[in-house]
Amino acid sequence: MEIARGSLLLSLALACSAFAAEGCPPEDGIALQVLGSGGPIADDGRASSAYLVWVDGSARVMIDSGGGTFLRFGEAGARFTGLDFVGLSHFHTDHSADFPALLKSGSFAGRERDLTVAGPNAGGPFPGLETWLNSLLNSDDGAYGYLSGYLDGDGRLPRLEVVEVSGDEVVRVFESDESDIRVDAMHVPHGIVPALGFRVHVGEQALVFAGDQNGSHPSFAEFAADADVLVMHLAIPEDAGQVARRLHAPPSVVGEVAAAAEAERVVLSHFMARSLRDLGANVALVKDSYDGEVIVAEDNACITLSIR
Repeated sequence: MEIARGSLLLSLALACSAFAAEGCPPEDGIALQVLGSGGPIADDGRASSAYLVWVDGSARVMIDSGGGTFLRFGEAGARFTGLDFVGLSHFHTDHSADFPALLKSGSFAGRERDLTVAGPNAGGPFPGLETWLNSLLNSDDGAYGYLSGYLDGDGRLPRLEVVEVSGDEVVRVFESDESDIRVDAMHVPHGIVPALGFRVHVGEQALVFAGDQNGSHPSFAEFAADADVLVMHLAIPEDAGQVARRLHAPPSVVGEVAAAAEAERVVLSHFMARSLRDLGANVALVKDSYDGEVIVAEDNACITLSIR
């Protein structure tokens, strides 16, 4: 009976994903597009984590840029010139590896205005955003020093406006009156890795990206409260060990966090082979606590938001 229940929930979730992808991005309104719904191992047939927020037919916000998402960005028809903001949740490769490739592609776009990029501060063996970007783009010894114009605005490249987030408070990392977009960030628990979650406001709509986290932050549900869309990562199964649980929330905790936030719908993403192996049962565990709409992400899937 439990297997049948899980299979039914998975079928419903996949049907929601397929339906939502039609006619996206809309010419008017807001949509979330999943560029990459996979993890760090090349065994799941998915690109690693990345998401776009479309506003009136233009991709304005990008969250993460993991391996494979450079290709997905082009497939989606997104334009580097249209981006207002890029948020990098942390510096694991499955969330950041394709960012230099995106910058190189963007160097041909003729963009003139600055691009705001936000990411976490340093912690343990991980660099902060400024150090990470310098290690890539510095003209003296950066791995991709030929793109150093992104740091200083020289070389006919737009300058990156860098916002490094530290501390435990919610921080406003981007705001534009012109596009009515605001982005807030807060640190979330991901083992020893400094990591961020993002809340993107477009007018009255709110899209929250939980990022990689174990679900233990007492204030995250408040940060995600009443989200129109809450993206949560389902990287591990319920029986995962303690090491995995320090990094990622198991399905039952994902459901509890979504329920506490009272999100209108939840998009499950960042799958790995271990969480895909019995996906129906994992989705069922999320639904045990959360009774809203659950969408199982696929690469390039697009979820349109109702206008209000």
